[in-house]
Amino acid sequence: MFQIAAFDFGEGPVVGLRNGDNYYNSASFTSMRQILDSWELALEKLSTASQRMAERQPLKNVTLLAPLSEPRNLYFAGANYHDHVAEMSRVLNMKLPDSSTQGVEPWFLLKSASTVVGPGAQVKKPKGVERLDWEVELAVIIGKKGRDISEQDALSYVAGYTVANDLSARDKMGRGYEDLTSPFKWDWLKHKSFDGACPMGPAITPAIHVNDVQNLAMKLWVNDVLMQDSNTSQMIFGVRELISKLSKEVTLLPGDVILTGTPAGVGTAKGQFLKAGDRIKQSIETIGEFEFTICD
Repeated sequence: MFQIAAFDFGEGPVVGLRNGDNYYNSASFTSMRQILDSWELALEKLSTASQRMAERQPLKNVTLLAPLSEPRNLYFAGANYHDHVAEMSRVLNMKLPDSSTQGVEPWFLLKSASTVVGPGAQVKKPKGVERLDWEVELAVIIGKKGRDISEQDALSYVAGYTVANDLSARDKMGRGYEDLTSPFKWDWLKHKSFDGACPMGPAITPAIHVNDVQNLAMKLWVNDVLMQDSNTSQMIFGVRELISKLSKEVTLLPGDVILTGTPAGVGTAKGQFLKAGDRIKQSIETIGEFEFTICD
């Protein structure tokens, strides 16, 4: 297995191959977007190059960067894990819908593409935010243009997967309306799209190396304390269905990223939130793990 990574080894940002802790420059491509724009050809070239990794000396003094620092579009699916919906139903003391509710479909929102930061990032806590929450998520990287995609064909549009954290400023979610029935009460920009709100890493694992995307263990730690411990099998709408449903509304493009939801264990359910100095590690089986920290 190989991964595709973005990194800097002292000569500026490059893309190349990652095998464990070893990194190899790719002379064929200059950016991740270039790779994704010609995904099938790129995958063939990178697969061939990966077979020669053992013959090459790995690069030294590598700084790992976000695998896709400039997604074309950054979508995220809300409330898409059974265990997360169950925990929030308990916290809010109300029945929240999941797939058992007739007529419920996936719920998508947009996050600013400029929110992406990489492994080791120092994410600045937004001014006035006291309820900064974590959400480990599987990120789907689209590698082929598509519209009205069938569930059967959906995975053929996936270039690969990476790990993301959909950081959320919970106390900025509302605009201060006392009338909770107001249609203008939500502020998704402040809630989800502040600078650094989407840490992503460590690399892109090509879809050909993921045998079952609906059975991957996923975990998140804050200062080495395990907070989220679940599996992608908990998704209400699986990756196939998410891609298919989203493509009924928008044309998916190479370089688009879809965050697929977070499982149980978020800070809101625990009454615990991130503060300056906190170190967050997130991990998804087969895909990888990375860390970042919060600062003032």
